[in-house]
Amino acid sequence: MKKNVILDKSFDFAVKTVEVYKELKFNRKEYILSTQLLRSGTSIGANVNEATAAQSKKDFLSKMSIASKESRETLYWIKLLNKTGYLNNQEYFNDCKEIIRILTSIVKTTANNEK
Repeated sequence: MKKNVILDKSFDFAVKTVEVYKELKFNRKEYILSTQLLRSGTSIGANVNEATAAQSKKDFLSKMSIASKESRETLYWIKLLNKTGYLNNQEYFNDCKEIIRILTSIVKTTANNEK
C-alpha cells in the first residue's frame, strides 16, 4: 500500500493537538482557547481522512480545502496561545506550517487538474 504523507502527518498532528490540549487544560488551566485548538487541530486529519474516500475529484477537493482552512485556523490559535504566554512549542508550530504547505499544494494541484 502506498504511503499517504498528509494522512500520516495530519493524524500525528491530531495526536499532538490532544496532548497540547491536555497540557493547556489541566496544567495551565486554560479552557476556552485550548478547546478551539482541539477542535480545529483534530478536524484537519478528519477531513483528510474523509478525502481519501471521496466520491469524486470535486468531493476530494472540497474535503482537502476544508482541511486547509482548518489548518490555518489552528495556526491562528497556536499563535494566539503563544502570544498570550500559554504555549511555547516551536515544533508544534512548525508541524502546523508544514501541513498548511502540503495541503495548499494538494488543493492547488487538484484545482488546476480539474480545469
